Amino acid sequence: MSESATGSASASVSFPPGFLWGTATAAYQIEGAAQEGGRTPSIWDTFSHTPGRVENGDTGDVAVDHFHRSADDVRMMAELGVNAYRFSVSWSRVQPTGRGPAVQRGLDFYRQLVDDLLAHGITPALTLYHWDLPQELEAAGGWPERDTASRFADYARILADALGDRVVHWITLNEPWCSAFLGYGSGVHAPGRSDPVAALRAAHHLNLGHGLAAQALRGALPARAQLAVSLNPSAVRAKTQSPADLDARRRIDALANRVFSDPMLHGSYPGDLFEDTARLTDWSFVHGDDLAVIRHPLDWLGINYYTPAVVSAATDSDDAPAERNDGHNSSEHSPWPGADSVAFHRPPGDVTDMGWPIDPSGLHDLLMRYSREAPGLPLMVTENGAAYPDKPAADGSVHDPERIAYLHAHLAAVHRAIADGADVRGYFLWSLMDNFEWAYGYGKRFGAVYVDYETQARTPKSSARWYGQLARTGVLPSM
Repeated sequence: MSESATGSASASVSFPPGFLWGTATAAYQIEGAAQEGGRTPSIWDTFSHTPGRVENGDTGDVAVDHFHRSADDVRMMAELGVNAYRFSVSWSRVQPTGRGPAVQRGLDFYRQLVDDLLAHGITPALTLYHWDLPQELEAAGGWPERDTASRFADYARILADALGDRVVHWITLNEPWCSAFLGYGSGVHAPGRSDPVAALRAAHHLNLGHGLAAQALRGALPARAQLAVSLNPSAVRAKTQSPADLDARRRIDALANRVFSDPMLHGSYPGDLFEDTARLTDWSFVHGDDLAVIRHPLDWLGINYYTPAVVSAATDSDDAPAERNDGHNSSEHSPWPGADSVAFHRPPGDVTDMGWPIDPSGLHDLLMRYSREAPGLPLMVTENGAAYPDKPAADGSVHDPERIAYLHAHLAAVHRAIADGADVRGYFLWSLMDNFEWAYGYGKRFGAVYVDYETQARTPKSSARWYGQLARTGVLPSM
């Protein structure tokens, strides 16, 4: 690819002092120990055990056994040279029913994990929710129900009391778009429901849960605590500059981005979102003071990015229904309520093993967008990475030059955003190691560390060594 396509720098560049160089994981994807220590099923346990939901019938029952191997995994991170680690807590391991007192055995696992990280000089960044709602709360209605937001605030307070003396960086939600629109709209993620109104209700109650949890955390944590949320905004591009295609872009921007960022950053929902979805709902589930609660001050904003979206007005000549071309797995149901007239397109060029087009300029664009939209609010890239079909060589080593090229191009885009004035404070590579990739099971490898799922042996790939050197020096070398 050309330099303009990859965003690659022609010479080495240095990142600011104090920049966080991390890796990221999610509890259900790595922990395993699904029935140990008082843990009860989450929606992902139920979903993965439902035939036909996950490729090859894979589940996270064992995953990569991080629950029993966390001390070794932390040592591995330290040996690689990263200085930060973003992990999520399993809600049902800590508060099995989503209500009532905590299970101390569950909290003890995270206490020990945080202690190990700090002992190795690694800054913990804790995500409260990475999609694993306790199944009992889903049985009571899940995120479409208002009460779930209140339960989430109670859960946040439990973790603040247990870990607030050691954890500085707190992230309320990871990618609420996926929770709402893939979980309750298209049904390709847990809990696997396909109801556009439920998806919109879930989006609001996730926003409300974020605000209530942020209030709870702020009231319980020391003043030094940093509160954030990790969104996965889409770099939405119109296929042409025709009025119809530009309107398609506006519709998807409202559903992918502004439905979360507007209330969280500005205390309001987009008026055009209400208009686009008026035939589905009157949004009466938004109560009087909700927006003031949702707009709780943040200390930084997390941006997750993998690939842009190219959209147009749908025509009779489109090859497939719009919902099947958006990169979010195949379903008869759309994750885009009120946007049936929009088609998604995959541009030409290189793609990852997920079939996602590689375009680092989208990351630069998003960092600049939110730098302008929320001036003075620092940003962090809380997820970025790529899946490739990695395989060990005859000598056991795992070389992944495609991933190194992907990371280099996207980090060059981050550096370019910093040079253009964005206050970016850190970057978390997705993911530390190969793991359970949601509805794809174990068929997609995002890790910088290769995992043999039969033996659980970990082998750092060449990208892990490359990234570790970058973390130690803060210097992105030329390619």
